[in-house]
Amino acid sequence: MTIIYITCKDEKEAVKISKHLLEKRLIACSNMHPIKSMYWWKGKIADDKEIVIMAKTKEKNYKKIKEEVKKLHSYDVPCILKIDAQANESYENWVNKEVK
Repeated sequence: MTIIYITCKDEKEAVKISKHLLEKRLIACSNMHPIKSMYWWKGKIADDKEIVIMAKTKEKNYKKIKEEVKKLHSYDVPCILKIDAQANESYENWVNKEVK
């Protein structure tokens, strides 16, 4: 199983991306959480509030998810991370059943 970690500018964008990925059956589930982010941007330290998506999927879908997120995302450099994960058997079976 794979978790895709995506930061978004706000909840509206996170919901839009999550719904799109769900409708394409690229992910089984999306959790969205508010976060505080600090990072270097254009020579300065940025201090922002963001929403992070944690989407559960199959590892083979990462490339397609990256392509789809880049089409919808407002950031010049979106954060789209693939995190390998292990889950309890029944949850992993559910994820595998729900995604392409």
